Amino acid sequence: MTSVVELDCLDGIRVVDFTQFEAGPSCTETLAWLGAEVVKVENPGLGDPGRRLQRGRPDNDPWYFHQFNANKKSLTLNLKAPRGLEIVRELLKKADVMVENMAPGTIERLGLSYDQVKELNPGIVYCQIKGFGQGSPYEKSLAFDMIAQAAGGMTSTTGYGDRPPVKPGTSFGDTGTGMLMAISILGALYKRQKTGQGRRLQVAMQDAMVHYMRVPFSRTQLSGKAVLREGTDRSVAGSLVPNALYPCKPGGPNDYVYVFCSRANPEHWQRLLTVMGREDLKGDVRFETQAARTERPEEVDAIISAWTQKHTKEEAMTLIGAASVPAGAVFDTMELMNDPSLAERGIMQTIEHPTTGKVQVPAWPVRFDGQPVKVRPSPMLGEHADDVLSSWLGMDAKRIAALREDGIV
Repeated sequence: MTSVVELDCLDGIRVVDFTQFEAGPSCTETLAWLGAEVVKVENPGLGDPGRRLQRGRPDNDPWYFHQFNANKKSLTLNLKAPRGLEIVRELLKKADVMVENMAPGTIERLGLSYDQVKELNPGIVYCQIKGFGQGSPYEKSLAFDMIAQAAGGMTSTTGYGDRPPVKPGTSFGDTGTGMLMAISILGALYKRQKTGQGRRLQVAMQDAMVHYMRVPFSRTQLSGKAVLREGTDRSVAGSLVPNALYPCKPGGPNDYVYVFCSRANPEHWQRLLTVMGREDLKGDVRFETQAARTERPEEVDAIISAWTQKHTKEEAMTLIGAASVPAGAVFDTMELMNDPSLAERGIMQTIEHPTTGKVQVPAWPVRFDGQPVKVRPSPMLGEHADDVLSSWLGMDAKRIAALREDGIV
């Protein structure tokens, strides 16, 4: 496998992480991959609900937590106890960044509002991730990934027009929101180097989804109508042909290849005909232009399908791609986890975790000087209490033991 690297881009940056589930943890995990010291503050006992721990019983789904909390440290603190909150405030005085995605109003009820934390540490970058934005009529409503995708427009554009809308299978609402916050934190830290001043960053999951809908919005502005769900249906006016999934052998549920010929690149169609051995159709007025192909999508589909069904999806993708025509096989989760190329390039890394043994985790996909970022296991609940309390706050073993005895840590 390609050698991996421990990044130091954010070396010395300390992050107090009050996030849970996925949107917030995706953000702070990114900072951890980039070299920040991310301390995840969790409740004693069960910790982040994303751990899915069960009192008195083994965790029944540890893999979810592993995916969003790699490279972090875990500190358990009882935030309902005054001493626990006092320790949090001391940590915040030493921190560069604080991130939270608790239910609306929760962080404020703890006495950790922006104004209160800014008073402790004027240079802190204080970050909040919520379901809906300040001033929204839904501001106090809870949201998870699928709620954000519905309210932010993505669900409306996914599926087929003659069927109900479909939630996209990936978690744009959660991880997509976390990425936007992580990028914004980097900008705020860069500015702070010059001014010494921190700032408050807020992002709503609904608003983040609106950001990812820019292409559909451009189509609405062009037509003056809401974007239709068209899936791979070329009968919708203005659709490109080919721009669809085509069946491949041996005919399994994901044995398809997506083939696309761009309106801006008429040579794509000519190249595709060559790959399929259909040079006899070059110059045929029925198929020569996008406009002509749009009038007979079924015929185009039949031509391409007749060829793709003779090949596996990998063969079809390789042959069509080699001819400089956009094509992508439909790879499922098992195929991607077992893809030797992803492992060799460090994009999918296997780590050893104390609770589950070997765990496969998609790493940060950006390579630094040709090397992927090293993934370290997600922390055990409270694993780094001694480390954080001693290195951040200078506590000795006796004081930490007393906090444990009192149920604070």
